[in-house]
Amino acid sequence: MSAQFVEFSGGILFMSRLTHFNQAGEAHMVDVGHKKVTHRVAVASGSIHMQPQTLIAILQGTHQKGDVLGIARIAGIMAAKQTAQLIPLCHPLPLTRVDIDLQPDEQHSSVLCTVTTETQHVTGVEMEALMAVQIALLTIYDMCKAIDKMMVIDQVRLMEKRGGKSGDWVLDETAC
Repeated sequence: MSAQFVEFSGGILFMSRLTHFNQAGEAHMVDVGHKKVTHRVAVASGSIHMQPQTLIAILQGTHQKGDVLGIARIAGIMAAKQTAQLIPLCHPLPLTRVDIDLQPDEQHSSVLCTVTTETQHVTGVEMEALMAVQIALLTIYDMCKAIDKMMVIDQVRLMEKRGGKSGDWVLDETAC
């Protein structure tokens, strides 16, 4: 029996097969050998909220651990490259681009992380983008936890994906 679930989308119920399970319901790595190589892009984002003085220390460069945002950017790039080693059923991909944008927001005392990943391959780069966001934000947390234990990471999500058989998709934030 194949694993299935009911998904609600735009007022329509439909059944979808969970592709990481075989007909017997056992976990397996999806066979993508028959798929065409296409240009694939994924954009994910998330944020970390902190006390105002923590963000000031990051922005002024007075944090004793150094360039927090620079180190977080490198950590995110490294994470994108290691995704298949950390998520058991994820395919290893040759990434052609990992762009990490860290935007401080003084009004909300937070940092917004947006990651764009790209490849020319048979499967998408959504997991790599999501992994990079999580690790970049966790790196900020790690570097600042000594001065701010109240930081919160939230809103980590896929914003858009392009390419592949299923085509393009953009998050409808009004549906969230």
